[in-house]
Amino acid sequence: MTDVVWLILSIGALLVGLLVGLVIGLARRRRVDRPAGPTVAALVQRLVHSSHNGIVVLNHFGDVVLHNPRAAELGLVRNHRVDPRAGKAAEVVRETGDPMEIDLSPLAARGRQPEAVLGEVRPLGDGFTAVDAGDESDAVRLEATRRDFVANVSHELKTPVGAMALLAEAVLDAADDPPAVKRFTAKILHEATRLGTLVTELIALSRLQGAERLPELNTVEVDAVVREALGRSRLASESTGINIATDTDSGLLVAGDRTLLVTALSNLLENAVAYSQPGSPVSVSRRLVDGFVEIAVTDRGIGIAEDEQQRVFERFYRVDRARSRATGGTGLGLAIVKHVAANHGGEVKLWSMLGTGSTFTLRLPAHGPVTPAQRTESEPAVPVASTDHGGAL
Repeated sequence: MTDVVWLILSIGALLVGLLVGLVIGLARRRRVDRPAGPTVAALVQRLVHSSHNGIVVLNHFGDVVLHNPRAAELGLVRNHRVDPRAGKAAEVVRETGDPMEIDLSPLAARGRQPEAVLGEVRPLGDGFTAVDAGDESDAVRLEATRRDFVANVSHELKTPVGAMALLAEAVLDAADDPPAVKRFTAKILHEATRLGTLVTELIALSRLQGAERLPELNTVEVDAVVREALGRSRLASESTGINIATDTDSGLLVAGDRTLLVTALSNLLENAVAYSQPGSPVSVSRRLVDGFVEIAVTDRGIGIAEDEQQRVFERFYRVDRARSRATGGTGLGLAIVKHVAANHGGEVKLWSMLGTGSTFTLRLPAHGPVTPAQRTESEPAVPVASTDHGGAL
């Protein structure tokens, strides 16, 4: 082998070595420059496991290959087997290639278990499908409440409107009888007033439930609220011979909207007056307990059964429908009180005993400094047993 060949081989070996070194160096540099962190697959797995929805991935045999904890909580997966309804839907999706919505609600909801689980089955290709489902219980309950509310409103509006139509026909038929015209006209006015009250309370309830922004809260004197509410209720109480007793001024303050607070307390007073026997007593008291102002309205009626005490705050619910219609009640008064209290950071509480009476307490956060004279931890007096036959609602 000549010297020239050796020289060529040496140069070739040197070039190969330089090239290999360059490649190794670039590879090392890339490894150094690459940021440390999870892989894309790891990130996808984290996303699936942290999803608020239940996610299940099925292979072409219908076996579960991946699911997150939420899927188990919603009942989509049990013992590593997918819900049979989802499995059948996955078979259809694999055949058609089209997504499918599916109801996976528990057949028998218990305790805190979701009542409505709705989802979608989507194809992923290569025979794989994904089930994506969420807890829609709140939305389903809200829709049911909305339907009930619309039905109740329609019924309540239909009653006075129908009555006015019949009374108007009676007026036309009695055109030559002035006393009858006067009597029917008075009834039309009563029904029109009732209809106007119902519409006004529906608007107020809509605002309180978030349809409109509430006014800015100001410092409100509790004593002024009590005085104005008593003024609104004076005519009704005097016409039935009911005396509304009050305690002395308290000097207590709350942060709120005075108009709404007066409306809430007026509803409680009108409720007590309307469903108490003529001549029976009603009382209003105010006190400070644990940083909350409590305004209590007490009657000495027949009381409310325990199984109905929570329902009285529902819209249009009445303990005695016959008496409610006779007094012109709309069934919205206590619902308005409940929402006024909630929008002021408080609550309305009910104590009642059959044969003894009832106490509705509007409880609101106190505002401003508390003086020693205002501070009290005593419990409200329990209504004295009475033979009156009034009602609290």
